[in-house]
Parts: sequence; C-alpha cells; structure tokens
Amino acid sequence: MEPPGNDVVAFESAEKIILRWDSTASEDAREKMIFAGDRHEIDRYLSAVDEIQRSMEFATLSDDQNKANSAIQIAMARLEDEFRNILIAHTTPMEAESLTDSSPLPDEDYDDESPLTKDLEHQESNSSCSYRSTNSIREIDLMPSNAIYDLRCIAERMILAGYLRECIQVYGSVRKSAVDSSFRRLGIEKLSIGDIQRLEWETIETKIRRWIRAAKVCVRILFASEKKLCEQIFEGLGNAIDDACFMETIKGPAIQLFNFAEAISISRRSPEKLFKILDLHDALSDLLVDIEIVFDSKSSESIRVQAVEILSRLAEAARGILTEFENAVLREPSKVPVPGGTIHPLTRYVMNYISLISDYKQTMSELIVSKPSTGSRYSSDPNTPDMDFTELESQTPLALHLIWIAVILQFNLEGKSKCYRDTSLAHLFMMNNVHYIVQKIKGSPELREMVRDDCLRKLTGKFRQAATNYQRSTWVNVLHCLRDEGLHVKGSFSSGVSKSALRERFKTFNAMFEEVHRTQSTWLIPDTQLREELRISVSEKLIPAYRSFLGRFRSHIESGRHPENYIKYSGEDIETAVLDFFEGYQVSQHIRRRSQ
Repeated sequence: MEPPGNDVVAFESAEKIILRWDSTASEDAREKMIFAGDRHEIDRYLSAVDEIQRSMEFATLSDDQNKANSAIQIAMARLEDEFRNILIAHTTPMEAESLTDSSPLPDEDYDDESPLTKDLEHQESNSSCSYRSTNSIREIDLMPSNAIYDLRCIAERMILAGYLRECIQVYGSVRKSAVDSSFRRLGIEKLSIGDIQRLEWETIETKIRRWIRAAKVCVRILFASEKKLCEQIFEGLGNAIDDACFMETIKGPAIQLFNFAEAISISRRSPEKLFKILDLHDALSDLLVDIEIVFDSKSSESIRVQAVEILSRLAEAARGILTEFENAVLREPSKVPVPGGTIHPLTRYVMNYISLISDYKQTMSELIVSKPSTGSRYSSDPNTPDMDFTELESQTPLALHLIWIAVILQFNLEGKSKCYRDTSLAHLFMMNNVHYIVQKIKGSPELREMVRDDCLRKLTGKFRQAATNYQRSTWVNVLHCLRDEGLHVKGSFSSGVSKSALRERFKTFNAMFEEVHRTQSTWLIPDTQLREELRISVSEKLIPAYRSFLGRFRSHIESGRHPENYIKYSGEDIETAVLDFFEGYQVSQHIRRRSQ
C-alpha cells in the first residue's frame, strides 16, 4: 500500500510537536507539563503521537523508520513523565480520608484507633465521594474522571507503542506509595513474621485489635478501590493489563497485611491467646468473601490461598489451645493450700476462661467438631478422672469439652483439698469451689444452655454434699458433748446426775467450741448467701441442742461451786459466736474473753 500524498507533511508536523516537548532538548519543555495545560494542547500532542505511530506502519525507508522510532521514543519518554505527574498530582493524603469501614467490631477499643480511622469516619459524614457497593465492599473513586480519562489516553498509546512494562512500573510505583501511606496511617507496620513472634503478647493483643479494623478497611475499601481505578484506566487495553497493574500496586502491601495474621496463626500456643485468635479468625472469615471478590484473578490466586490457609491455621490453633488448656487444668501442680479454704485462683481462672469460650459459642461450635479424648481409655489412670460421655450423646462437641473442663477442674481441686490437715477445712474448700463453678455456669446464659440442667444438678449436689461433710466432720463431736449418755448415775440417792461428769462435759464442750470458733472464724466463705446458709444450718443443729442441754442441767452446775467455770456461754452467746464463722478474720473479743 502506498502512503497518502500528504503523509510526509503530516509526519513532519507531528514530529515538530513531539520535538517541541522534548524535555532533554528544551528548558521550557522541562518546566512545563502538557497535561497541566489547556485541552487543545493535550489533544494536539496526542494526535501527534497517533500520527507518528500511524506513520511507522507505512515507513518503507530505513531513514523514515529511524526518524519515526526516534520520535516515538521521545514521545514515550514524555508520556511516561506526564503519566507519572498526573498520578502524583491526584494522589494526595486527603484522598485517604475518604476511606472508612462502618462495620463495628465487638468490644472495640476506640482509643486504639489510628488517626486515619478517626479521620476517615469524620470525613465520610461530610464526603460526597461516589462509590459502588458489592456486598460489604465500598469502591471509592480515587481520582476525578478527567484525570482517569487522561491516564487512559496515555496508557493506550504507551501500550500500543510497546511500552506496557514501563507504564505498569510507573503506575505501580506511584499507587503503591499511596497504599503504603494509607497503611502507615492505619497503623499497619512493616514487620516480618519473625518480628511479630518476638513481640510480647500484651503488645500483640493491641496490634490485633488495630489489625482487624485496618484489614476491613484495606480489603473492602483500599484494595477494592485500587482495583476499580486499575479497571477504569486499563480495562480493555490488553490482556489482563488492569489486573497486572493492580497486582503491581497491592501485592506487596497485601502480603504485608496478611503476614501479621499468619504470624499469629503459627505462633506458640498458650491459653491466653485463644480469644484474640478467635477474633482474628472471625474477622478473616468475615472478610473471606470480599477477598475472593477483590482478588478474583489468576495472578492474585496466591493471596486468596494465603488467606484461606491462615484461616485454617487459626482454626487449628484454637482447637490445639483448647486441648492444651484441658491438659493444663488437669495437671496444674500447685499444692499450697489457699488460706481459709476460699476459692482457689485456678477455679476463678478456669471458670472465667470457659465463660469467655461460651461468648464465642458460634465460632467455637464450628471449630470444635470432636468430643474430648476421654472415657474408657482413662479408666485405669489414677491421675485422670474417668467420664462416660454416652449419657451426654445429645450434647454438642463444644458443650462436652466445657463439661469435661469442669470435671477435670473438680478432679484437680479434690487433689488440692488433700493438702489441708483439717478435714473440715478440706470439705469447706470443696464446697466453696464447686459452688463457685455452679454460680459461674448459672451466671452465663450461653454456658448454662450448653452445660444443661442435668449436669448443673449434679454439680449442685456435689457442693451440697461437701457442705454436709463439713458439718459432720466439724459438729458431730461437738454435739456429742450435749448428749445425756454417761451423765446419769443409777441407784443413787442423789439427783441421778453425776456432777463431776457434767462438769467435765461442759468443760469439753467449751474447749471444743472455742477451738472450732477460733479456727473457723479465720476460714472464709466469700459468697454471702452460701455463708449465711451454712451458718443457719449450723445454728439449727447447735443452738437448740445447747439450749436444751443447758435447760436440763444448768441447776446441777449452779448449785455447786464456781458455776461460771463451766457454764461460760448462754444460748445467745453461742448464737452470736456463730456469726463470726467464715468471715476470714480472728475470733471476736467476746468469745476470746470468755475463753480465758
């Protein structure tokens, strides 16, 4: 095909425009940007580029080809600069303030929010920026339409001229810088997996709260909006060019973002980490659909796979921590008795822990699909309680784990109770602790629903049995002093009562009661209602028996010498003294003075 007759004239005119904007040859060209000027000059330059590219198709002489190649190289260098300049000009810090994630976090600590998050929420209420919504994704327009139009015009010509790689590199470097800036303002630090694993857990907990909120912003808004911008500029200009530019921009930041969750998922397991791991799992699970949408191309498959793998490892970590927690409860070795038989720190810790687990009932029920490894295989192990779960077949696996934890906690507490030299105190210790277990279950609707009434009744029966055992071991011998047996004298001309035996009986009662009062006033029942119930139960057995004994035999003592040495307490004194029991402090002055 022969070129048109005016082809040379058109080429020379186009070449002149290209050379006039050659920044390597003109000071004026270096100081000015074409796309910062009027629309007429922009269109003239683009038309000149089009003419040079068209003329290259018809150039037959090597000189013409060389001239065309030279002109196109100058034009591409210029367009690359213009492309970069437009990107930079419309990549400002204010643009990030249009981002926000309106979805709330459970128990969110807003004092931990980054300045960006606070700015974003304020900006959104006053922003007129447009976005489209796909599920929870919010794609904000990052640049005005005129800038996008100019960028697309430049990209189309650079790609046509074979400068695709240069175009992608320029685009990626500028937009990645913008993403990095947003990351900094969101509080996302550049930390390796090793760096994260070396941090103290308290520090990591704070970072997890920030990460969850930042991750939602990044996936649903920041990455989604970057993808939209790539589509607006590059879609249709070549095979998956928009996706290539998107990955050039966000692959590094995305890996940086997900590396944090990955580091937590493979870190050393310990009970205190469970709930933050569950928070991470819930957040990532909630984001997974959005990740699939934003990273839906073949080239972004690695990011989708990484997210799924992290989610799987977080689930495995949660299951592993629960098993390790059960083992830790069973094997907790402390043998130092808690003073006064009060609630053991282990009991408080374990019950608070499983109450928190019940708060994550939905997530944990999805993750825990097998019952505890217990039953007949433990039947010959004296260090492990045996429990037959066949009676609880209707329970969920999670509920079985929580019931099992309560069982092994009691088993461990029974071992600790043997450290008390006083049998009565051992029973009081078990009563206090099993009662606490019952109250914690009753106080959590979710926990109570899972444990169910049958198990709760068994637990209630255990602490009531412990209370009964305490009363028997403490008061049987005391009440034995108030019996008639051994006091009457047969065949005597006297009153039929042995005064010496009666005096000895009063002395024995006084000594035993004073000792019980001295020791058990220092014992502690922290639950007010339980303390009052046990005092009433003791009083109902002790005080009527003492009043009756006193009524039957007072006259025999008072008719003799020094009756005050034997009848030291009235019924009211005993009743008052019982109120000192289980308060956790020394005996009252009233009883101490009488006992001297």
